[in-house]
Amino acid sequence: MFKKLVKASYVFLCAVLAVQLMGCGTILHPERKGQSAGRIDAGIALLDGIGLFLFLIPGIIAFAVDFNNGTIYLPGGSRGSLDLEDMEQITFDPKHTTQADLERLIEEHTGTAVKLDQADMRIAELGSTEEMIVQFEQLMPNMSERLALHL
Repeated sequence: MFKKLVKASYVFLCAVLAVQLMGCGTILHPERKGQSAGRIDAGIALLDGIGLFLFLIPGIIAFAVDFNNGTIYLPGGSRGSLDLEDMEQITFDPKHTTQADLERLIEEHTGTAVKLDQADMRIAELGSTEEMIVQFEQLMPNMSERLALHL
């Protein structure tokens, strides 16, 4: 009888730990690390809340880790601003520039590493800032609600 109780306790403990691990946005969405704000992902918050409900300390740790890493936030939830007067224009020869060269140039001038071969990446050759605004409007019809342009 005692051995069955011990085995049942082990199964219960493993199930609780598995649920707790699934509730951590850092494990489920490591690509979200580094976000500082945005809309909270209800699924991650709910799973962290289950951990909080079942076991107080692991739940608090899950929330703290997810908020600290920014993995509790949905991607793309922050607002941005674009000041066209402070924009730096970089010219290069597109015929003699590789994708790796462009990625390096962007990182050198912005401090942000990018990968141009992502599935949702759009690359367009632009001749002016007006063309850039037109491209933004075509790609994001509600741009004025999400991006503040300072002309």
